[in-house]
Amino acid sequence: MRQSQLFTKTKKESPADEVSLNAELLIRAGFINKEMAGVYSYLPLGLRVIKKIENIIREEMNAIGGIEMKTSIIQSKEVWEKSGRWSDDVVDNWFKTKLKNGTEVGLSFTNEEAYSNILKQYISSYKDLPIYPYDFKDIFRNETRSKSGILRGREFYWKALYSFSKNAEEHNVFYEKSKEAYKNIFNKVGIGHLTYLTFASGGTFSKFSHEFQTITSAGEDTIYVDPNNGIAVNKEVYNDEVLESLGLKKEDMVENKAIEVGNIFSLGTKFSTPFDLKYKDEKGEDNLVVMGCYGIGLGRLMGTIVETLSDDKGIIWPESIAPFKVHLLSLGDDENVKNRAEELYNSLTAKGIEVLFDDRTDISAGEKFADSDLIGVPYRVVVSKRSLADGGFEIKKRVESNGKIITIDELVNLLEAKR
Repeated sequence: MRQSQLFTKTKKESPADEVSLNAELLIRAGFINKEMAGVYSYLPLGLRVIKKIENIIREEMNAIGGIEMKTSIIQSKEVWEKSGRWSDDVVDNWFKTKLKNGTEVGLSFTNEEAYSNILKQYISSYKDLPIYPYDFKDIFRNETRSKSGILRGREFYWKALYSFSKNAEEHNVFYEKSKEAYKNIFNKVGIGHLTYLTFASGGTFSKFSHEFQTITSAGEDTIYVDPNNGIAVNKEVYNDEVLESLGLKKEDMVENKAIEVGNIFSLGTKFSTPFDLKYKDEKGEDNLVVMGCYGIGLGRLMGTIVETLSDDKGIIWPESIAPFKVHLLSLGDDENVKNRAEELYNSLTAKGIEVLFDDRTDISAGEKFADSDLIGVPYRVVVSKRSLADGGFEIKKRVESNGKIITIDELVNLLEAKR
């Protein structure tokens, strides 16, 4: 992509109404646009990052048997009345509206009822189970106060998978697989070394659930981490009983602030009961389906990555989810430099290497360098009179202080090896 054709522009100043680092950097770098408190649009650079995160999650969900589908955002009042969660006295953050004919509907704030209602039409026998459907969708929550940038919004994009199993044993096998899949996801997006499986409250669903918490000073939660085994406990359930069930010792725990980037719940029969979601076993007897829920907020994950992997110059994207692999900068007005930069851009693009080409002619070299650091693409390649005189192009990783001159063949080999 040519930067001269990218309609978004970087900003030198942080937005006056933002206090979170993730929103400040993402807005300044042109990844997102704030529409109102808790509501953000994803601009071209931001959408590229979200789609790469989505693909990583999709790969891991498919690997453990997930089947992707798409559920509707508009939700039927009658469906949610079955579980008792339509009432504002039970759930106070619904966005609700009416159709032209007066029918009341809600906008999805979670998906347990929607999936239970759909799967009831397709489950009748033990031969139909297990099933692991999931989707990516926009979720809406009428929060009283939205804060923390894209970490907590009134509108957000998430992945939710729901497991439908014959019994607790079958459910538990998948539940353990999901833990490993989630660990793979967080490793692939670059924050696995900071993210811990965390015991948390199961709410009304079960005694405990499991969160995946990423250590950062911007965290909303307090967790206690045992560095010996990589397991943590959320402060909300931190007591001797819980520690004894982590085989953990109080003297080994370390207190940290953290951001929740994913969670998994055992739902049991809480939702299969009101929907009469049953199957007949081998003996012809009716049994309630055992369910589980597995969620990740993609925007929240993106914001957490920015909070944890940035410096005083800007964002530092991991290669796996960066909007582009290379930020190519053409410096000066020399025609030979311009031509060589164009040739390099065309050559890299032809080889399938994603390049953001800063071909702008109306800004200084210093401004280009500052923009490159702010945007945070993993590799910066500079074409200038000096680099050509020294034998090629200057390449520098975003996390490095100094670059080096290499030839075009060396550059291509390096970037292709990193694909």
